[in-house]
Amino acid sequence: MEIGPIPRPARLEYREGIFQSTGIPGITGDQAFAGEMALVAEQFRRDLGGPPGKAAVVCRAVPPLREGGQGEEAYRLMVTGEGISLEASAGAGIYRGLQTLRQFVLSGYKDNTLTIPRLTIEDYPRFPWRGCMLDVSRHFYTPAFIKKLLDVLSLHHINVFHWHLTDDQGWRLPVPAYPELIETGSKRRNTRNPHVPEVKQFYTPEEIRELVSYAGARHIMVVPEVDLPGHTKAVLAAYPEMGCTGGPYQLEDRHGIFPDVLCAGNDRIFDLLGAVFDTLTELFPAPYVHIGGDEVPSSRWDVCPKCRRRLGELGFERARQLQGWLTVRFAQMLTDRHKIPLGWDEVLEDTEKLGLPDELVIMSWRGSEGGITASSMGRRVVMAPSNGGCYLDYRNYDSPEEPGAGSRITRVYDAYLTDPITPEMTGEQAALVLGGQGNLWSELPYASRWAEYMLFPRMCALAEAFWSPRELKDFASFTQRLPAHQKRLDMLNILQYRGPLQ
Repeated sequence: MEIGPIPRPARLEYREGIFQSTGIPGITGDQAFAGEMALVAEQFRRDLGGPPGKAAVVCRAVPPLREGGQGEEAYRLMVTGEGISLEASAGAGIYRGLQTLRQFVLSGYKDNTLTIPRLTIEDYPRFPWRGCMLDVSRHFYTPAFIKKLLDVLSLHHINVFHWHLTDDQGWRLPVPAYPELIETGSKRRNTRNPHVPEVKQFYTPEEIRELVSYAGARHIMVVPEVDLPGHTKAVLAAYPEMGCTGGPYQLEDRHGIFPDVLCAGNDRIFDLLGAVFDTLTELFPAPYVHIGGDEVPSSRWDVCPKCRRRLGELGFERARQLQGWLTVRFAQMLTDRHKIPLGWDEVLEDTEKLGLPDELVIMSWRGSEGGITASSMGRRVVMAPSNGGCYLDYRNYDSPEEPGAGSRITRVYDAYLTDPITPEMTGEQAALVLGGQGNLWSELPYASRWAEYMLFPRMCALAEAFWSPRELKDFASFTQRLPAHQKRLDMLNILQYRGPLQ
């Protein structure tokens, strides 16, 4: 069985012989990496549960191993008969290298003895944005599960956790100036068991800070999303005056796209969102904030007197153009707070009269077309096409017994073939592609075990698609390494899909 790591390193050379030691390997080295060394030493103890052994792993600071933006994540791992050495110029590189080593340790530790083949790995990422999105608004996931997920994502060199915090079915972010967002907007009727009373489900500021810190220690950036101006029934249920009709509104317990959205003619929405953005700025140190922008119906704007008046003031002909105006306002509010806005690819539409701020990053989900268009305009993009292997709420394969959203399929093979740079892109466009991510929407997966099953091993395939050099992508090699890797995930108590891969 091939025990090589996932994602596949840029260069891996096996040598004759093995390294062998007794007990859990200790880690020592330059104190600049003290945090990473202590964290991974604790992971080894938790993963293996055996007695401590000698300090077999030595971490060293060296000059940059690679030029460019991904240089901080580059590392060199060497296993000889005498010991293990790891070199990098920054903590991110040391941590990535220790996670690759962790995979060999998980596969090679048995009966208190660690056995690893002698090897040399020189590695670095292809893309700087390698993400996973978790929707916690349709169904709520506990901080304990998110920590577990972050730990496993970091094993695969995933470095962005996109946290979808709000939608029609729930608002999970506390905003002190608008308490009803939690008091009303975080309650959703339990449709699976009507005898269970409604409860508030949200993350406290302390929990958010702890999760951001937990992710940061693993060199994962947490990017929050508040979906605007559509998918806002939770906001309207809490503050009905923010809608076009004045309500009454209620949180949705159905799936779909709903006509009630924020009223584009009501300036009070900007007071509310200013408080929301202030809260995000306080709690999330990442440079990015996602403002959604997807699936926004304009039917309420078409007939709302306030929105019709706004159309006249702006000189617009179509209510649809109000979304572009709102996007520009939201983006400016974030740039004023020194944040970089992201939006789903719909934000490119109906912006002819205003244009979009240069800083706005496009996340392409309806296919690759949004990313192709945005990059042709000189705009940075993240690729997450729903028809290109990145939507992990879809079924793993076509079977009525398989859980997933409708009849749509994302096979492990589809995830592996994902490439954020499409054949249509020029070299200039390709340079604007930050990377890609897998998205797990939670309309159906109400439990963390179900979420794990939908994520893995498709996230393993996406991790390789986003990290490994394009010329090394080989699905046959991936399938040879996957069985050993799934045993590692078993050791980490991850529920996984194990059906057909293609």
